[in-house]
Order: sequence, then C-alpha cells, then structure tokens
Amino acid sequence: MTNVSTSLIHHPYTPPADFAAPQPGVFKASTVIFPNVAAMRHREWKDKSGYTYGLHGTPTTFILEERLCALEGGGQCLLAPSGLAAIATVALSLLKTGDEVLLPDNAYGPNKSLCDAELHNWGITTRLYDAMDPDDLAAKITDRTRLVWLEAAGSVTLEFPDLPALQRICRARGVTSALDNTWGAGLAFNAFDLRPGSGEILGVDISVHALTKYPSGGGDVLMGSIVTRDPGLHLRLKLGHMRLGLGVSGNDTETVLRSLPSIALRYRAHDATARALAKWATGRAEFVQVLHPALADSPGHAHWKALCAPPEGSAQEGGAAGLFSVIIDERYTQAQVDAFCDALALFKIGYSWGGPMSLVVPYELAQMRPRWPAHLKRGTLVRFSVGLESAADLQADLAQALMRLAG
Repeated sequence: MTNVSTSLIHHPYTPPADFAAPQPGVFKASTVIFPNVAAMRHREWKDKSGYTYGLHGTPTTFILEERLCALEGGGQCLLAPSGLAAIATVALSLLKTGDEVLLPDNAYGPNKSLCDAELHNWGITTRLYDAMDPDDLAAKITDRTRLVWLEAAGSVTLEFPDLPALQRICRARGVTSALDNTWGAGLAFNAFDLRPGSGEILGVDISVHALTKYPSGGGDVLMGSIVTRDPGLHLRLKLGHMRLGLGVSGNDTETVLRSLPSIALRYRAHDATARALAKWATGRAEFVQVLHPALADSPGHAHWKALCAPPEGSAQEGGAAGLFSVIIDERYTQAQVDAFCDALALFKIGYSWGGPMSLVVPYELAQMRPRWPAHLKRGTLVRFSVGLESAADLQADLAQALMRLAG
C-alpha cells in the first residue's frame, strides 16, 4: 500500500479544463513540472510559449502582463516587485561602466538616489536636465548618453513637460527613452503615441509603471511593470530581469488583476476630486501657488492640454490623476506647516498614492532640487494625494486644518 504522503503528493486527479469565471485562476509556483526530458530541454520561456520556472512566469502573471500591454498600448511587459525595482531593472539591463544617464531635475527621488549611489559606484554617470526646457536636454546629451528618463507630471512639483519635444530629441540622437508613467497610468495619455491622430509616429521606448498606485488601488500591493513595443529592447530587459532574479507573488498578481477592471472609473474619481480641491485651494491666501497640470497657471499646463485634453466637443475633461501640491506662504514656519498637516483628519500622513485613502506629505524642496525652480514661488511645499472620499468632506478637512495653520 502506498504511503499516504506519497499518495497526496502524487495524486493523479486533474480537474476539467472548461472552467470560466470573472477572475483568472491564481497559479503559484517555483517548480514547474515537465512531462518529459525533451519538453524540459525545448521549452522556451523568453516568448511565453511555455513555462520553465516560477520566476519566468505563470499563467497568472502572463495574463496580467498582457492586460497591462492593453492598458498602456505596448507589445511586451515585465513585472517587478515594485516601481523602483522596475526602474532599477531598466538601468541595470541597459547601462554599463562609462555610460551616462540623464534624469529630469524633478524626477522621482528614489530614481535619483539609485543613480547617485549604485550607478555611480559602477562607473555610470548621471546628469540632470531641466524638464521644462527641451533645449537643455538637447545640450546635455553626449556620445556617452545611453538612457534618458522622462516623467509626466514631475514628481511632487507636478510640472508637465513637452513630452513630444523631449522624445523627438531622444530619437534624433539615437538615445533610448524611458518614461515613468505612473501618474498617467496609461489613461491620461498613450506613452507610445504622443501625437495621436497627427500621422506622426512618436512614442517613448519604455514605459515604467508603479502598479502599487492606480492599478492596485488598495494601498496594499507593491509591484511595478516595464512595457515596450520593440521586441529586441524587450529581450534585453527580459534577460536583465532574469539575471536579477526578479519575481512577483501569485497573490499580489491576483490583487492587481482583480482591481484592474475598475482602474478607469477610479482614476476619473480621483481626478475629479483633486481637480475640485485644487481649484478651491487657489482661493486660499495661505497658498501662494497651487500645482496641478489642469490649472491654467500651473507649470506646463499648455503641454498637458495638448497631450491629455480630449477632442473638441467631448464632454469629458482630460486626465490629470489625483495629485496636487501647494506652496504655503513662507511667512509660515515649518512647525506651523507640520501642525497643519497633523491637524488634517481625513488626509493621513503617508507616502504613495492611488489608494482609497487621501494622503498628505510636506516636502523640503530645497533639499530635493539643486536649484529652486524659477517657475515656483518661495515657501513650503505640501503634496496631497486624493483618495475616494467625497470632495466636500476633504475640502472641509482642509479648511479646518488651515485654521490651525493661521493659529
């Protein structure tokens, strides 16, 4: 008689294959079983034609990758354990000692840290360019430049650059471009079609997305993605991804898959509330500047409107995510600004965004930017991430906290 443990491990039953439900099944695996040695030797993991090992994909991760391609307009996708891991995968797969990478001066802070530390230690040079000045990018590209990062809108200060102009420069100089597309989420604009309807084929080479934010939508998952259209570029990234041993869990993949169908509805809700609050904030004397790409006087508004606004006659407004920042008049001390943030009841203090709960973070901009941007007024910058609460309740929360600031 076979031992019970052996019977359980090698039980022959296989359920019928014709099961269908709204959500795909969750496959978890490190080991993948092959039917025979020939299959083990001939299966190919690089093109998703078969399964070889958990790190190289399961049916669950393949489904999410394909749906993200549909979201962002790409052809191939890789998943990473976080948005920063996706950024690091791009850098480590494409750069080598002696190369140079250019970052916008308003780039995501951890990307700058990665470049200043690890990439610097490996002999890769990093330089910053003015995201709002395409001529500055053109002047800083050298024959050693191998990668240019783009970001729209800029991290924390939310300037919206002239993405088509920046991408044309990269293409003319033969430099790979990578966009941090977390803010746009594949919804505000198409990173691979920056001139829709114009006949001009213009798009970035790589779109990196922190799925932690809008695709997850719950504030409870860390994951990132790398989307491309060029199969050769994708293979370079995939080989680097494989060598780094990056993988995501089946449960986290399931969570993003479950949330993805509602991303457009949630994005519009975040957008509408943030837009309403940003407009309200422009009338408050405590704020000397309100930063939100859809506001006419926000830096880069014309670029946002050209890329993100809907066609004439459309009833919808252009996509603008759920973030806005304010610069609080410099007559208020840092202690007063901190007390204002502490007094908020619905806006919780915490990093990230895209979840159901609204968040607030005060930033020390002078430490983040090498020079204070000429288009920003002096004061203390505070960024708000709008959740899914009602706009009226959030506005009331801001108003009561501003009384603490004045006090």
